[in-house]
Amino acid sequence: MSGTSSPDSVPASPAPAPDALELAALLCSRVCHDLISPVGAIVNGLEVLDDNPKPEDREFALDLIRKSAKTASARLQFCRLAFGAAGSAGAQIDLGDAQAMARGHLEDAKTTIAWNLPRVLMPKNRVKLLLNMMVIAQQTIPRGGVLTVDAVGEGEGAGFRVAASGLNARMPQNIADLLSSGHVSVDAHAVQPYYTRLLAQSCGLNVVLAPEGDAIVVTAS
Repeated sequence: MSGTSSPDSVPASPAPAPDALELAALLCSRVCHDLISPVGAIVNGLEVLDDNPKPEDREFALDLIRKSAKTASARLQFCRLAFGAAGSAGAQIDLGDAQAMARGHLEDAKTTIAWNLPRVLMPKNRVKLLLNMMVIAQQTIPRGGVLTVDAVGEGEGAGFRVAASGLNARMPQNIADLLSSGHVSVDAHAVQPYYTRLLAQSCGLNVVLAPEGDAIVVTAS
């Protein structure tokens, strides 16, 4: 019948945004997810020690505990700054501290950071935005590579550019959609890019994820 719309032509309704309580719960779930692995490894190492192991097994367990405790500490410090209050409203954060925490959490045998920002104080939400942009950029290079961090503009109103270069860099469209519109269902896996968009909005910036040549670039400007 002429003029009748097919079911396929009906636009999808935008996904409802999480309220404040749900957003807090989702962020807590994300932080817990980041900490489960190293804390679980510490528990496993202690269980090996409780079993009166042979000297070589004891040394293995102690090494596992040391490495896992270091990883857990680095993740906690990073999450406190990237997701937590990190000082009072209107507080400023030293970009040098942010760099140290980013290196402790994101750098490893596969991934390095090229940090091209001066050591200055910046409003905390801008620093939180930068760290969250780096988390997103790292996810685009699953085999590792280089995260290059630059400023966009100057002064307190400056934005950021994080370029991820690595073998088989990939463009996760669901994350790009969350950053641009938020019209995607937000769960514990999607809350971090959604939170990044909220941080950008609070700073009067727009954040975009897009390919540039062989790199995937997150820009807030």
